[in-house]
Amino acid sequence: MGPNPLWLLEDLVADLDLRPGMRVLDLGSGKGATSVFLAREFAVDVIAADLWVAPEEASAVFAAAGVADRVQAVRAEAHTLPFAAGSFDAVISIDAYEYFGTADGYLAYITGLLRPGGQLGVATPALRREVRELGGIPPHIKACVGWEAMAWHTAVWWRSQWELTELVTVDAAREQEDGWADWLLWTRAVAQASGKSAEQDPVRTMLEADQGRLLTFALLSARVPSTGT
Repeated sequence: MGPNPLWLLEDLVADLDLRPGMRVLDLGSGKGATSVFLAREFAVDVIAADLWVAPEEASAVFAAAGVADRVQAVRAEAHTLPFAAGSFDAVISIDAYEYFGTADGYLAYITGLLRPGGQLGVATPALRREVRELGGIPPHIKACVGWEAMAWHTAVWWRSQWELTELVTVDAAREQEDGWADWLLWTRAVAQASGKSAEQDPVRTMLEADQGRLLTFALLSARVPSTGT
């Protein structure tokens, strides 16, 4: 449901260590493309959790993709997930973490679902400079997403936010050099498929005005301590 989720996930998994049989939570899984990718490419067992997409709709996608035996759809809100502590080897969130993960206490909550040595991987819209450093949300971004751009932090911000907790070891926190360009390609393709003009597409207008000066994606990966460390 977010921009170019498979391109983002394909880049992110280079920083993760996913192995067959692992249990993975795809948090904010949308209509299920990322869950299908994980099941097919890594032979992991996936719980696809999303608030807005009905489990029946997602399950139909998984059945059509031939991964129904590896992916289970669950409707869940990110702050009240129906899973026991230590349920997963990895939690992955593509185009969703910015909606719930910026709160200071959320990292403790979500990493509590990980087994010792478990991994957290996130791909999220980002800015190259913090809004507070810029003195406000730039007009071309504000016109499209309004105050929600406050959650589009830099990769440096995310690294600091996670490392200060001492709950995880951050393996990578990087911005995509051409993330804005992939986003624009995706937006143009979606607009063409839906018959929208450029004037009807505020995201495309925002990206074309930005030209990568501020907009990108942050790719983040971290691990919780292993037993005995």
